[in-house]
Amino acid sequence: MKTAILEVLVVNAKGITHTNLVGTPSYYVVIECGPQTQRSKVSSGKHKKPHWNQKFIFDLSEFDYKNSTHLKCRIMDTKLFSNGGFVGEAKIFLGGIILEGSEQGYIEIKPAAYNVVLQDHTYKGEIKIGFKFIGNNNKEKYLMGKQDQLKACEKKESPNSIFGWIWRILCCKIFFFYQNKTPKTH
Repeated sequence: MKTAILEVLVVNAKGITHTNLVGTPSYYVVIECGPQTQRSKVSSGKHKKPHWNQKFIFDLSEFDYKNSTHLKCRIMDTKLFSNGGFVGEAKIFLGGIILEGSEQGYIEIKPAAYNVVLQDHTYKGEIKIGFKFIGNNNKEKYLMGKQDQLKACEKKESPNSIFGWIWRILCCKIFFFYQNKTPKTH
């Protein structure tokens, strides 16, 4: 069975803010592609423009990518003591992306702004989203690249890093200094 990968990059939103009774608003995005649903991290409301800059990977079967007509991104506001309130949504038609990606084996669409539609069907603000569609032939290369990125991240965070050594040396010096300064009882 043929499969493909759709990578969705949710960058930011602007013009969607509304006020909360307490504190600044925080937002998250629920992304639906065919039968799959994923949720973003919560963006702090410190900025007028919520930022996520988060990638989502949808592994699509041939049936999924031939029958998925759109990607739905619902922007939700976190409220005090609740799971969140609906702010708006953007529906992006996937037909062209999937068709061209299937034919070429790979297509990348740079992040672009899509209108956010409110419950009353009016527009307010926009959300910036980018796409990569990786067909079956290129899926192995893509997955190998992701594994290489993971290994590189692990190497950066390895305990043998220079920062790890500096931290250990500082901790040891502080420990020995503290032991030498405490009065010894016999």
